Amino acid sequence: MIDILLLAILGIVTWCVASEGAWGAAFIFVSVLLAGLLAMNYFEPLATFLTDNVADSGAWRLRWDSIALVGLFVGFIFLFREITVRIAPTYMQVHPLVHELARWGFAAMTGYIAMAFLLTALHTAPLPREFAGFTPERDNFFGAVAPDRQWLGFTQYVSEKSMRNGAMGHIFDGPEYSVPQQQNSIWPSFPIRYATRRGQGAAAGAPAKPASKEKASRSF
Repeated sequence: MIDILLLAILGIVTWCVASEGAWGAAFIFVSVLLAGLLAMNYFEPLATFLTDNVADSGAWRLRWDSIALVGLFVGFIFLFREITVRIAPTYMQVHPLVHELARWGFAAMTGYIAMAFLLTALHTAPLPREFAGFTPERDNFFGAVAPDRQWLGFTQYVSEKSMRNGAMGHIFDGPEYSVPQQQNSIWPSFPIRYATRRGQGAAAGAPAKPASKEKASRSF
């Protein structure tokens, strides 16, 4: 079921973005990409703030991470969308062939990023460890690719390279874990921590914060 849902997200986002034309699709692609990176960077500090200042009950402790992550993603998209609408020309003519290639190319990349981000957000959701075909260790897009791990890897790369802050700059996700009998021999801490939390919550029927949570989302 999760595979079909991801395919639907990919198709719908691609179709909607392509309808914006070449330049519109390019601007939306950049907006979604930056929104995803910023949301990954700031969602855990925001979730901690909401827990400390809004609601700190057991149920809400499980919800704030996913609410903060998706909320920041949507908020940044609307912000960047508003900025590009105000500063970019409404229409810039390009060659018809370039127009078609650009709008569908940027639309497909935007759809894939949106799909990968939302799949990553499922890791933080207050749901069972495995549900609707979703498994943290599985390649959740028809068993062929793992968009969530690709997005986590990209976020990690950006935090270590192009958006690194200072000589000893923080990185998105530090610790790595060895997971036996899986295709990936080394795993980052993000999927392991949240899978552990969901498993503990489902087994005990009580909330549990991610194991060894180390402020994975820090300043780039």
